[in-house]
Amino acid sequence: MLGTISISTSVSAQNTGGGKTGLGIMLGEPSGISLKSWNNSNTAWDLGLAWSLSGKDAIHIHGDHLWHHWLDVDKGSLAFFYGIGARAVFANDAYIGVRIPFGLNYLIQDSPVGIFFELAPILDFLPDTDGDANGSIGVRYYF
Repeated sequence: MLGTISISTSVSAQNTGGGKTGLGIMLGEPSGISLKSWNNSNTAWDLGLAWSLSGKDAIHIHGDHLWHHWLDVDKGSLAFFYGIGARAVFANDAYIGVRIPFGLNYLIQDSPVGIFFELAPILDFLPDTDGDANGSIGVRYYF
């Protein structure tokens, strides 16, 4: 089993053209810094520290665990991903909830650069139960 984990990790690093950790920006709701760290070729952790522009004028923090399904493309690597995570928004009131992100992740062939598009329905539990959504596009540099 240890051999399988090592092979999967090196496949992930090879797909990125760099390392297994990517740092970049996301634009949309929210806009800010995005960090992704691959566990293996099919799963990753995604973290965001951003500014929410949805009228709350607030700091947004999220963390997601993602699963990837690789699609057949001529160049680079394209994956459909989905996951589950949590978010906190700090404004006049704090909002805490669950995220269910999904989208597309493209790793540029022979490059340490990846781009992504993501949508995430949200169910906030605090201060009251309410629905919301996030959406962003972004780019990351893998090192």
